[in-house]
This record gives sequence, C-alpha cells and structure tokens, in this order.
Amino acid sequence: MTSADKIRAALAHVTDPEIRRPITELDMVGDISVDGGVASVVIKLTIVGCPAADRIERDVRTAVEAVEGVSQAEIALTVMTPDERRSLTSRLQGGRRAMPFTPESLTRVIAVTSGKGGVGKSTLTANLAVAMTQLGLKVGLIDADVFGFSIPGLLGIPTAKPTRVGDMILPPIAYGVKTISIGMFVEGSTAVSWRGPMLHRTIEQFLTDVYFGDLDVLLLDLPPGTGDVAITIGQLLPHAEVLVVTTPQSAAAEVAERSGLVARQTGQTVIGVIENMAGLVAPDGSILDIFGSGGGAEVASRLDVPLLASVPLSIAVRQGGDAGAPVVVADPMDAAAAAILGVASAISQRGRGLAGRSLGVSPA
Repeated sequence: MTSADKIRAALAHVTDPEIRRPITELDMVGDISVDGGVASVVIKLTIVGCPAADRIERDVRTAVEAVEGVSQAEIALTVMTPDERRSLTSRLQGGRRAMPFTPESLTRVIAVTSGKGGVGKSTLTANLAVAMTQLGLKVGLIDADVFGFSIPGLLGIPTAKPTRVGDMILPPIAYGVKTISIGMFVEGSTAVSWRGPMLHRTIEQFLTDVYFGDLDVLLLDLPPGTGDVAITIGQLLPHAEVLVVTTPQSAAAEVAERSGLVARQTGQTVIGVIENMAGLVAPDGSILDIFGSGGGAEVASRLDVPLLASVPLSIAVRQGGDAGAPVVVADPMDAAAAAILGVASAISQRGRGLAGRSLGVSPA
C-alpha cells in the first residue's frame, strides 16, 4: 500500500459533521501526494462557506498526520463543481426527490400533538428527542409548529441555519438530534402568517428536501389543535404514530382528545398520552395539583391507549428551556426528566426490523 493509499484509508474515518458520512464516501477527497514526509491533500467542500469547514480541516489534518511516515500535512480546501454537487445530492437522495418516510421506511415517525397550546408539548418533544439519542437512537426532529416555532431555542440553537447543497437541505444538529424549523429561515422575531397552501408546502419540503439520512425515529412537533398542519401531516404521513399531550385540567383533557380523534381519522395510530404539569412538589413534600388532576388518565381512557407518564411541574424544566439545555441532559435526576426518560425508553422498545413489511420482491 502506497503512502497515498494509507492516507486515503485514514480519511475513511473522517466524517462530515452535517451529513454524518465518511468524506471518502462522499467523494470529498481529491488529490493526495506525499513528498519527503509532507502530505498534500485536497478536500472538496460541498459549498462555498461550508459551516463545517474548520472542523473538517482539523479532523483531516489529525488523521493525515497520524499516518506512518507523515511528518506534516498540507490541507487545501476547494469546493465541489456543480456536477459533483449534483452527483452527491442525487446519490444521497437515492436518485430522486421523494419523501423518504413512507410506510415501507424503517424509520418510525411519531407526531406529538395537543388539543390546545400552553401544555408544554414542544418542551416535551425536544426532551424526548434528546432522550432517545441518549438511548443510542438516530433521531430527527421537525418543528411543524410553523406559527409558534420554539424548538431551536429549546435545543440551544436559536440562530442556527441549515446548509443548502443544491436542492438538498442539511439540518443543524443539537444534542445529537438533526433538527429543522421554519425559525431557521426567518430573521429574529419575524412573525409567520401563512394560509393553508403555504403551510402544506413548508411541511412537504421539510419531509422531502431536508436530508436527515438514516434515522431510527423522526419526531414532529405539531401545532396545537386540529388545523391545516395536522391535516397535512395526516395526508403525507397516514402511517405515523401519535402521542397526545395534555395537562391534568379537565378542560384541557377534553380538547386533547379531539386531536387524537382527528389523527385516527387520517389513519394514524395513537400510541399513548402524556400528562404534563401534573403537580408541584412543595417544600414540605406535599403535592400541589395546580392544574388539577386526572386529565391524562381521562384522555387515555377515552382514546383507549396507555397513559405513558405524568410529568410533574419542574423549575428545572423551565430553566432548561430558557437556557436551551434540555432537562434530560442538564438535570437527569429531576423528577420531570426521569418521567420523560421513562417515556423515551418505553416508546423505543420496538426496534427496527422487516417483520410484517413488504420487501417489494416476488419469487421467480
């Protein structure tokens, strides 16, 4: 094996931090030459101004200088040609632009919904996504709450922007979760006020043009209620599973049930209910039911699904949300964090597999 071959083999262990694939597999490695212990390597970035350029250069330099016989690495960063970029996006997207999360996909799609706003649905969704990555799953998260987007802030990336490679969008990654939100495309506190067709197109684009790669789970944070986005998700992802979030209050429980019923009308499967803000532990150890009690069990009973958890009110959850540090990471011993981690574990029990799926082949 020549020195150049050894270097190329070493670079097979360097991963593009956005695409999460080896740079050799992505055809990002150009010419390699070695002269008297000095290795010269050309790296072709996907786009001009690639946000991962510094990290890729650092990782490449480390890998090259670790090769036997190399005393110095000279890394030249260039950019792919339009044809090379089109070839890359076509290969990653399987040769066609299509929504990959079909019923035949091995990725579980879980939509998190609620009947009304203010029940902590987005905070729960963000924490569930991070908790699942802690269980070793590859997780994607779509902030489908277009009008009330909050996922970027909850995950500590309020100013993050996705990377565009041709028609393909690479989502930012936070706490191991690949995340996309309309908040990444608007500036500051810009309000989004769109009608149904624009909402439908946005969700469709998130599902089609965003390259999530191979996921175990795709979570969607739906807006509250049963409006345009819920209907769009039902049309595009009729095979999705649904988690219903409510508070213990009877009034909230009644409207939460409706969101589950609408999901079923589109063919989706409601897999459980999460009761949030279930009680506050007072200094003397007593429980203050600030929002009442029993609402989660009531919704679960009406929908004939399990009550997966009663998540208590928690100052740590609020602090983590404000700081962009999910409580399951910042304070995993907190009672609310423990409840969320329990839900993540429970709904992650079903692994990926081909059982019961059509393989698209027939005997000769």
